[in-house]
Amino acid sequence: MLELISEHACFDGVQRFYHHPSAAIGLSMRFSVFLPPQALTGKVPALFYLAGLTCTEETFMAKAGAQRVAAQLGMMLITPDTSPREANLPGETHSWDMGVGAGFYVDATEAPWDRHYRMYSYILELYELVVREFPVRPDRIGIAGHSMGGHGALVLALRNPDRFKTVSAFAPVCAPSQSPWGIKAFSAYLGDKQESWQQYDASALMERRTTPFPGGILIDQGLSDKFLPDQLYPQVFEAACQKAQQPLELRRHAGYDHGYYFISTFVEDHLRFHYRKLNGDVN
Repeated sequence: MLELISEHACFDGVQRFYHHPSAAIGLSMRFSVFLPPQALTGKVPALFYLAGLTCTEETFMAKAGAQRVAAQLGMMLITPDTSPREANLPGETHSWDMGVGAGFYVDATEAPWDRHYRMYSYILELYELVVREFPVRPDRIGIAGHSMGGHGALVLALRNPDRFKTVSAFAPVCAPSQSPWGIKAFSAYLGDKQESWQQYDASALMERRTTPFPGGILIDQGLSDKFLPDQLYPQVFEAACQKAQQPLELRRHAGYDHGYYFISTFVEDHLRFHYRKLNGDVN
């Protein structure tokens, strides 16, 4: 049962926060939705945004400043939480990059994580809930994300192009099989089978495809991002896109770091990118 937690008037639309029982997770989950004013009279395009490590369903909505542009464009925004919050598993709060706030958008296969940490399936479950309960155009839904969420957005788009028609990311973890963050999470959640890791590695997935998104993929990366040298590996994804003949706009920005000042600077570009592509502009 979908239950409204709170709602707030915002740029003539409404910002809402919900929780609901999740079959994929086996627990209650939270998510947020911004309904632009156009959604009051008809169905609109939508963008899922997956947040990064330590974030919640509120982080993007409170910090990115995206609602102003979404209201102008008539685009719905949906942001899920980044992990289960009621699992109470041993060790899930011991570190900031594993467990609570760090679901990595994978379906865990290793105990004890496999009991509830199934964030990949949860995003697909939430997709179906949104299509069923909100005034969205199912043929015009895109996905974006930041850092861990950028990894999730790329993976979910590459594996589900029938659902997510467009994809972009801010400072994504592009090759988690090579990243300390990814290696730590994948080892715990997925075990030591590398073939399982490859199903959640955007660079590995891209190498096995040919032009999955002809309209292009947009990635923004700050060059003063302290995680760039050791965690993110955009150059690996760039090489995979070249091999796959996938158009990629990878924009590198001097002076910008990994946080929401960076995201808020370029979020309008991402919303307009998705809006154009979802409405048939391939340029």
